[in-house]
Amino acid sequence: MDKIGRYEFMAEPFHCDFTHKLFMGHLGNHLLNAADFHSTERGFGMNYLNPIHKTWVLSRLALEMEEMPAQYDKFLVETWVESAMKYFTNRNFRVVGRDGRVYGYGRSVWAMIDTDSRQPQDIFAIRDGAINDWIESEHECPIEKSSRVKMNNGAELRRTIDTYYNDVDVNGHVNSVKYIEHVLDLFPVSWYSEYHLRRFEIAYVAESHGGDKLSFYVEQTGEEEYCVRIAKSEENSENDVEVCRCKLCFVKK
Repeated sequence: MDKIGRYEFMAEPFHCDFTHKLFMGHLGNHLLNAADFHSTERGFGMNYLNPIHKTWVLSRLALEMEEMPAQYDKFLVETWVESAMKYFTNRNFRVVGRDGRVYGYGRSVWAMIDTDSRQPQDIFAIRDGAINDWIESEHECPIEKSSRVKMNNGAELRRTIDTYYNDVDVNGHVNSVKYIEHVLDLFPVSWYSEYHLRRFEIAYVAESHGGDKLSFYVEQTGEEEYCVRIAKSEENSENDVEVCRCKLCFVKK
């Protein structure tokens, strides 16, 4: 079996926005599914981990897209493990069309946690470090790694939302991609008529759960660059806890 997994998807029409291009959130879901398929086929996926009370959680994700697949386009998500450490592993992605054109790339960082204690677990303890057999450090991923998203205290509170059933995933917390969708909703539809989201970064700090309120703080950090901080308010608590930070880089169409 190749170290690089390749999985075909299609930009289904109702997964596309008004420009007939795939929603970034749906692309994110395809990437997460590809990561799960890849790890499962190689013996360290969630179907092996969940019965022993462990799971993978996404820690960081950076996507850089030259363009998004158009409605009905069939495309491949390639994914591979670039490196692994005791508590984190770096996984990369390439999104490529059937004709060979590259839509874009992704970089991600994953942690393995205990599903009961929610504490990080030693990745190399799984199947005697089997993940080492699948590391591919030579395959090109030309985009920059995630940066530290720096924000000032003066960021504007743009929106506060409630979280519900559809926000919660198989790990019992608010789904990684749901944050992306909520962040992109901070900009009006008209904005996406004029701008293409060239790069999106998200760094997860803490988990949130169904019933938490999420507050979104926005700061413009460049001409077409914005940073977003998401904080949660838990039920029966007055204290806000930072959940994640994002950076969005747009380009004029």
